Order: sequence, then C-alpha cells, then structure tokens
Amino acid sequence: MARINSYPYDAVVKDNDAWIGTEASNRRTKQYTAKAVAEYLNINAKVNIGGQMSFKWSDTEKGGPGTISKEGSGGAGAGFNALSNIFLSVTELNGQNVVGFLDYIKTKNILIGQGNQISQFGHYTLNTYTVDTNPLYYKGGLTYIGGNGTIVDEQQYTLIHFDISDSEDKTFTFTQGVPSATWVVTHNLNKFPSVSVVDTADTSGFGAVTYDSANQLTITFSGGFAGKAYLN
Repeated sequence: MARINSYPYDAVVKDNDAWIGTEASNRRTKQYTAKAVAEYLNINAKVNIGGQMSFKWSDTEKGGPGTISKEGSGGAGAGFNALSNIFLSVTELNGQNVVGFLDYIKTKNILIGQGNQISQFGHYTLNTYTVDTNPLYYKGGLTYIGGNGTIVDEQQYTLIHFDISDSEDKTFTFTQGVPSATWVVTHNLNKFPSVSVVDTADTSGFGAVTYDSANQLTITFSGGFAGKAYLN
C-alpha cells in the first residue's frame, strides 16, 4: 500500500465514497461509506445541536436508557394523536441528561419527529413533566395540537421546543381615547417595532417615537392627540 499522502485529495464527498476502518466486534478491516457514517451519526445523536434531543421509541414502557415510550406500553402503528402520557429516559441516546432542559420547557409546545422522515411528527403541549417512581424516567403529560403519520418501534425521534407562533410576526394596536400629547405604549412584543399613527378619523398623524425598552415605547406629539398606534 502506498503512503497515505501520495493519494489525491477529494473535496467533494459522495454517499458511496468509502473509508477503510476496523470493526470493533472482531477487529476486522472493512469499508465504511460516507452515507453509512452519516446515518450512524444521525441515528445515534452523535452530533449535538442545542435544544434538540434524540430518543429511540420503545414499545416497552420505560424501555431503557435513551428511550421514549407510551404509558401502558405499545404505540407502534398508532397515530401521533394517540399519545397523551409518555415516559422519557433521563438521558437521551448520546447519554446527555435532559431533565433540566425539559423541566425548563414544561407547559410549552414541543415537536416529536421521526429522525429520518421529516413529515412523520406530532406537535404537542408538554403540560406536565414529573419524576417517575423509577428515578431513571420522567412522565410527560401531552396535549395533541397536530401532526402526521404513525409511530414506528425502535425508530429514532428528535424532541425539540417548537412553537409556530414564535416564527410569526407579532403586532399590537394601541388605542388612545382621550387626547394627549404623550402616549406611553406597553406592547410586550419583545422587539422594537415600527409605528404608524392615525387620528380618530383614521388620518395619518406624526409623533416622535422613543423606545423605552423592547416592550414599551413613548410617542410624543406637538399637542393633544387621540387615535390609534399600529405596531409591527
């Protein structure tokens, strides 16, 4: 075999490109394709992405480390809308402890999706997240919001915090019923929105806008003014 540095570099990696390696179980030399390596990394959650957890579905209730399972066992073949109570291992597939993060997003919306099929998923509110009598598991209470497809046993699933409303632009309408030269608008949009002002006849008006914070602004006019402010 020639020296490694005598072979040309290939900067474009394709699915069927292969590397030589050693199988751990018998120490035999084998070929491993780029596609197989990528699938191994994905399925076993070896590449960490913040806020994304990976579990394997188990039809056995509390089926072992890194698993997600249905209360009462089973679940494979059922739609995602059939899930209301689940058991989650305290560790995901790569061994990381997930308790702190899941407890933080409790009462918020989550997405449970099949790792290799993006259109197989369930969207839920994680209503409760409490430790089980077996401290290696937590029980999650779910409310189904929407989804598609069915659950597959022994399949890898990702769990993320997911709220559609987070990706939609937020707006706010403020009404000033009594004429005033100063409008203090508390909008709680958590951003610095653009502002359009109209009077009670829906005619555009002009005022100086001061952003007091990401959740409040003040509009100052040359005289008393009543109407509405549209924030987006």
